[in-house]
Amino acid sequence: MQGIRNKQEIKLKIKRMGINGEGIGFYKKTLVFIPGALKGEEVLCQVTSVNKRFLYARLVTILKASKDRVQPQCPIYEDCGGCQIMHLAYPKQLDFKDDLIRQSLKKFQPQGFENFPIKHTIGMVEPWRYRAKLQFQTRSFGGKVHAGLFAEGSHHLISIENCLVQDSTTQTIINGIVSLLEGHKIPIYNERRIAGLRTVMIRKGQSSGQVQVIFVTSKELHLAPLVKELVTNFEEIKTVAVNYNRSKTSSLYGEQTEIIWGKDTIDEDVLDYSFALSPRAFYQLNPQQTETLYSEVVKALEVSEEDQIIDAYCGVGTIGFAFAKHVKGIRGMDIIPEAIADAKKNAKAMGFTNTYYETGKAEDLIPKWYQEGYRADAIIVDPPRTGLDEKLLETIIKFQPAKMVYVSCNTSTLARDLVTLAKVYQIEYIQSVDMFPHTARTEAVVKLRKK
Repeated sequence: MQGIRNKQEIKLKIKRMGINGEGIGFYKKTLVFIPGALKGEEVLCQVTSVNKRFLYARLVTILKASKDRVQPQCPIYEDCGGCQIMHLAYPKQLDFKDDLIRQSLKKFQPQGFENFPIKHTIGMVEPWRYRAKLQFQTRSFGGKVHAGLFAEGSHHLISIENCLVQDSTTQTIINGIVSLLEGHKIPIYNERRIAGLRTVMIRKGQSSGQVQVIFVTSKELHLAPLVKELVTNFEEIKTVAVNYNRSKTSSLYGEQTEIIWGKDTIDEDVLDYSFALSPRAFYQLNPQQTETLYSEVVKALEVSEEDQIIDAYCGVGTIGFAFAKHVKGIRGMDIIPEAIADAKKNAKAMGFTNTYYETGKAEDLIPKWYQEGYRADAIIVDPPRTGLDEKLLETIIKFQPAKMVYVSCNTSTLARDLVTLAKVYQIEYIQSVDMFPHTARTEAVVKLRKK
């Protein structure tokens, strides 16, 4: 970009915040992205990357601070990168998450987006220690084993011993596991040379206090002595599993998971029902806000006792179970066989006889079910961050259930998918729920009704 060079220092006023929580200003009509800067601030920054249409810069000095700036409570906040907006006062984080939805809608511009009602983000009373699931990478350096997260955009591990958004029990257990890995001399994964333990997953059932652990490894490990000591030290651990991931990709898990100690599942509650979770089954990271999220889904769908509901991406069946007592039938699908097995067991344990679950992709199973004569009155979709599969979007547009709720963890892919859905559905409202305080992410519940 003419006239601007790397390492050049420039003064800017921050006009707004971007979708990753960074400050955005303009230098000679060119967009500048500055992580750590807040709306309304005047800053001195140093250019770190020059592109044709925008610049990236490093915050050097805050010349005029925002009244909403706070001192982050986490001592490794800037190094870790797991949270992006801890330096913003929590009530203003909720305003930012409202704006996240508006920014995404403005970018993709689904039909009528200017008039979509956007309800204020529902936050937490205590936005700390909320993550009930921990997934830390393990590496060995400086003669010690470390567990934590990679710094943003790198494979440099930041060792984490006290994460302020992580459930304290899971943090205590990972610290204990690190000590045991050293004591038992377990081989630790290294991208270049050593095969061994790559990742540790720890999940706690908030209602039961039960904990499950998965060791993700690239080779067979002799874990029995470690596991014996681990479960003695931490009585809340009920399941220990090993997942074999021998690929060199960034995928967290491989396909093979084996339970090596304890029971197959742990127990959890939400709303007025209980269910079991196997180690690989998906469940929301923030159990406290999951109550709020599911309540919003129930409110948005407005079911009747004759309704047949499809619960796409159903996981262990949790969202669908909220409706099972009040509708004629629930059908769910998921691509993870263990999740479908859990859904069937959970439905049976709760005495539901109007549920049906099948392993597979929604875009394949829904046409098959319709061909067999099934008809849905409503559909719930809760896809991963990549959003709805294009073929599933086509399927929904083809069969057009009268009512729909879209639960999204990525405002960008949500807005993209609404471009297609808005052709057939009226977007009644979007309700954001803050599932991830101090991060630039939010969860949204969208109420849609066939035009």
